[in-house]
Amino acid sequence: MNTTEKVIFEQFPFWEKAIGSISAPHDAELTVFLGCGTSYNLALSLATYANRAGYPAIAVPGAEWLNRPSAFWPRWQKAHLVALSRSGETTETVAAAKASRKAGVFVTAITVEPDSSLAKNCDRLIEAPTHSDEGIVMTVSASLMLLLGMQMVGMEISPSIIRSARLLADQLDKALPGIIAGRSHFVFLGSGSLYGIALEGALKLMEMSQSMTQGFHPLEYRHGPISLVDENTAVIMLYSADQKDAEALLVDELRQKGATVIGFGGPGDLELPVDCDPALAGLCLLPALQILGERAAQSKGVDTVSPRHLTKVVMLG
Repeated sequence: MNTTEKVIFEQFPFWEKAIGSISAPHDAELTVFLGCGTSYNLALSLATYANRAGYPAIAVPGAEWLNRPSAFWPRWQKAHLVALSRSGETTETVAAAKASRKAGVFVTAITVEPDSSLAKNCDRLIEAPTHSDEGIVMTVSASLMLLLGMQMVGMEISPSIIRSARLLADQLDKALPGIIAGRSHFVFLGSGSLYGIALEGALKLMEMSQSMTQGFHPLEYRHGPISLVDENTAVIMLYSADQKDAEALLVDELRQKGATVIGFGGPGDLELPVDCDPALAGLCLLPALQILGERAAQSKGVDTVSPRHLTKVVMLG
């Protein structure tokens, strides 16, 4: 067991410590969730949760908000900026936080590094300790920042989510790497709050195994990208509660075209139940998607402790 795998399976005590009450977001016309890479994928999911909770919200990549905030919200100075960064040192995120505060924007930071530059350049800090052995690939810290953001918008996280997430990861792991043997093209599909999680699953498998991955809204996948599906394709479908029938029809079509399908919460060549409140499914899925990336990497002999071209902290200049 390498360090990446060890950290994935040892993340759950950190969830337990992070579960608790967090006060509501700062009152503003719009909440902007901001991040880069994994943090941006989490921001996409958190924006949907915020909207459902009654807080108008969008997600924006760090550099986009830094350079052209008015392209995303004309009254951007009236927004509440929620900046996510594991290290708290991501160049674009820290710069966006500083520039926004200078313009009068209230900035909340979500991070696992309370002494970081981001933590020192915010109006409100939300943080939780992470696994000391976490390396370049974001695993437990990604789960924790999603959990913290969900609680910030008022979602109640039951401790039972820990058992459900661990069980789901274990169930998938038993089928790996066999279920993806011979597959070189991986497609992650999710809608609503699961779209950001699908993108995160795709990013994890790409950076961990150096494989070609894609992430889409399920029904959007039929509008062009489906042309790439063949016997080399593995599809990871994150079923939604309100669109499951249509997603199941899509899965049937993809299987007919040669794809192997892992269905989280619905039909597939491998069908895995997601045993939690559907609203919490994104959090429950993250460890399973992380172990999927690790097993894909192992099947190719790729070391996830030192992935090619990647660093733990992304800083420009």
